[in-house]
Amino acid sequence: MQEMELLGVRVEMPSNAPMVLLRERSGRGRTVQIFIGATEATAIALALDGVDTPRPMTHDLLAEVLGNLDVELSAVVVTELRDKTFFAELHLRRQGQGGEPIVVSARPSDAVAVAVRTGTSIYAAEEVIAEAGYTEDADDDGPEEVVEEFKEFLDTISPEDFED
Repeated sequence: MQEMELLGVRVEMPSNAPMVLLRERSGRGRTVQIFIGATEATAIALALDGVDTPRPMTHDLLAEVLGNLDVELSAVVVTELRDKTFFAELHLRRQGQGGEPIVVSARPSDAVAVAVRTGTSIYAAEEVIAEAGYTEDADDDGPEEVVEEFKEFLDTISPEDFED
């Protein structure tokens, strides 16, 4: 298992398909891109930018519920890539009661969105990185370009788009 750095969210052109980019913190620095939904991409980007929405988003709600139940999110792990679908887990630990560990299956996009809100480390299984990871070429967009590209995407939406 490798600790990953969240580079941000990017929109793949010309399909306008959002993805989250994770890069190994050590080793060869391989990057894993996971295609996600627009709503989750927006939730991650807003949290990374520290934007407060008028009403709590689902991931804010989950982070708040965990805190109120005295449960810590200790890690997010991208565990598997099967049939072009990524799988992840939330590794939770109850405070008190012997710190009993709890593992909950989650979509990677939701897991990353909660991790951003709680400051939790993200990991990926070596098998996932070996299968889906790539090393960026010098000509590839760097993190600054990735962020700028997604900010352009964010210009087309507003927090009101997420109100009920």
